[in-house]
Amino acid sequence: MNSLTKTLLAATAAAIPATASARAEDHIPADQAIRNVVLVHGAFADGSGWRGVYDNLTSRGYKVTIVQNPLTSLADDVAATRRVLDLQSGPTILVGHSWGGTVITEAGIHPNVAGLVYVSALSPDAGETTAQQYEGFAPTPDFVIDVGPDGFGFINDDKFKAGFAHDTTDADAAFMRDTQVPINMAVFSTTLENAAWRTKPSWAVIATEDHAFDLAMLRHMANRIGAEITEVAASHAVFMTQPEIVADTINIAAQSVTIAAVQ
Repeated sequence: MNSLTKTLLAATAAAIPATASARAEDHIPADQAIRNVVLVHGAFADGSGWRGVYDNLTSRGYKVTIVQNPLTSLADDVAATRRVLDLQSGPTILVGHSWGGTVITEAGIHPNVAGLVYVSALSPDAGETTAQQYEGFAPTPDFVIDVGPDGFGFINDDKFKAGFAHDTTDADAAFMRDTQVPINMAVFSTTLENAAWRTKPSWAVIATEDHAFDLAMLRHMANRIGAEITEVAASHAVFMTQPEIVADTINIAAQSVTIAAVQ
């Protein structure tokens, strides 16, 4: 064994206890009231994009469940989310990205939901449509949706990286582009019946380089619902490209809601 190998082995061995200690410090307390997290994806994606957030939170001791939205109607996506919420054994933080914000706004009245986290997400009020949230804000020319004759939309192939995930590699953006899940565009004109953020505490992660939404629109929505806001330099795919910040916000939400609030 040469001296370089010995040095590398020694450095590796020295690093292991520090890593283990850091993970131990991140682990949630045994008596923490909220230990469940449900993640809801948005349009043009599926639940697998939450993998980084899932790994981070499960390593801390959370039970994390991911909804697979059919993206066929608001009612269908809300029903899919409620099925998962029904499975939770106790109070839960409900998280939505993009269109998933509309879904958690409607589904979040479920009794298991203790708090809401909006990740560059929409947050209409009861009696409003999702489309109304865009009114009065700047257009986003990089985010182009091609709609087929059946009314379902895909993000334009040529614009996908610029509009959805400019902070990923070309290879990752191409994979995301080619695995898109189309959404029924009629969902954006569906009126909400409930707004969970009116009765549940809310947090928001805002991607300041989001090309799907005007930044002023994201800030307006988050401020209107009274959310605790975290801003991060990231694309619309912030839930994939900044999983640590998203997971940290979810953790803060889970640790901030009092036991009295979830009973």
